[in-house]
Amino acid sequence: MASYRRRRGSSHGRPVVVALLQLMALIYAATNDQKTNFAEPIPNVTVALGRDASLPCVVNNLGTYKVAWIHIDRQMILTIHRHVIARISRFSVSHDNQKTWRLHVNQVQQEDRGYYMCQVNTNPMINQVGYLQVVVPPNILDDASTPSAVAVRENQNISLTCRADGFPEPRIRWKREDQQPIPLDRKNKTTELVGDTLHLSRITRAEMGVYLCIASNGVPPTVSKRITVDVEFPPMIWVPNQLVGAPAGTNVTVDCHTEAFPRAISYWVYDGQMVLTTSKHTPVTTENSYRSHMQLTVRDLKAKDFGSYKCISKNSLGETEGSIRLYEIPMPSSAPKATEVRSGSPKEGSGVAVSTFAALAVGLPVLVGVLN
Repeated sequence: MASYRRRRGSSHGRPVVVALLQLMALIYAATNDQKTNFAEPIPNVTVALGRDASLPCVVNNLGTYKVAWIHIDRQMILTIHRHVIARISRFSVSHDNQKTWRLHVNQVQQEDRGYYMCQVNTNPMINQVGYLQVVVPPNILDDASTPSAVAVRENQNISLTCRADGFPEPRIRWKREDQQPIPLDRKNKTTELVGDTLHLSRITRAEMGVYLCIASNGVPPTVSKRITVDVEFPPMIWVPNQLVGAPAGTNVTVDCHTEAFPRAISYWVYDGQMVLTTSKHTPVTTENSYRSHMQLTVRDLKAKDFGSYKCISKNSLGETEGSIRLYEIPMPSSAPKATEVRSGSPKEGSGVAVSTFAALAVGLPVLVGVLN
């Protein structure tokens, strides 16, 4: 009878033990769920186009749960646990056998930019999000920009355009390569102008040159484009000395200054003939941008060398000339020392000294006055 009772009591207590074990299991599971959490947020990562990037997801007490990576913008599951789901070879996942699950993106492309979710399949699921920013250095779009060389007639208007892409959006600046100011209008000028279009109104030859379009967005390298602006105008000539005198037997050099663009053909004419380089004549032209300095040296002057010389300059837009008359002057005599002449009666204060330098220098007779 006692034995029966013991068996009966044991049978009665078994359901209680089972229930207790089940309750403990539920409490353990609930406790385990509470302990599975993220140790730290996913940092926002910025990477340049073409570089490699990684996003870490640090999980405490993962247990048997799985970690998955999802690209929210693409609505694409990338990895689950150690397996890559996406069919993009640039994505991979690594685990340090502790807490960190790291998503790797190799050779980052612009489409990789966006939000990435790290998700753990707890009940309920937990997740956190980080952002991958892909920055792109500036690139000037030649097809959408002004060509590298343009020409415009003087006093006309011209606009230069420079387009660039990149991320963030590039900022466009304009400068002159020679550091000269850029005219905003007839009165105001600036050394630098911001914007993708540069307007030049009634451009002059002084504004001819190379303009730099510079694109930057904080992502190196900064890039630039050179645009050469040629201002076209017909030739102009001015002559410093239209009358030049020289003695026979000497050498003399005459000169003219010209401005023209396109570059002009410049030459000298005497007695209806083009002057060529000989032992008698040496024409020399020095050019600087749209300016030229024409010089002609005539050696050992003879009577036939005196007369009218013409400097001529011509380009596709026109032709002009200047005239210089070369005439003969007497050969100056050598200047003697200054002499002092006094009256015949040697009285103090009555003598008069006369300098002969000025008179002799111009070939005039020396006149001496005597005071009595």
